[in-house]
Parts: sequence; structure tokens; C-alpha cells
Amino acid sequence: MTSSRQIHLPNKLCDRIQQRFGAQFENIEQLVTFVLEELLREDPARMDEAEQRTIENRLRDLGYL
Repeated sequence: MTSSRQIHLPNKLCDRIQQRFGAQFENIEQLVTFVLEELLREDPARMDEAEQRTIENRLRDLGYL
């Protein structure tokens, strides 16, 4: 069995999470675990590519590209 820690979230936030994601996740703990695992899985190179696209789009919008 995996050990766990307890965290505290505001009730309003929990209510909004339940309303929006209640159909996809059995509980808030599953959603939080999923989101945090996805954030930790992010490939640094992929983030660099996203940053590069953002910069290119800004330069294009300014007329430099």
C-alpha cells in the first residue's frame, strides 16, 4: 500500500472541482494526483519548444518574422 499525506484545500475550490471534474474522477484526491503526476512528467525539452513557439508568435505579431 502506498503511503499518503493529508492536504487541506478551501471548500469553495473543492466544490468547483467536484462540479467541473466529478464525472471524470471518483474524488478530488484522484484528480490532484493525476494533475501533479502530469506536471512532474513534463519533458523539459517539450516545455522549451512551447516557450520557443510563444516567442516566435510574439515576434510574428510584432512584425519581426
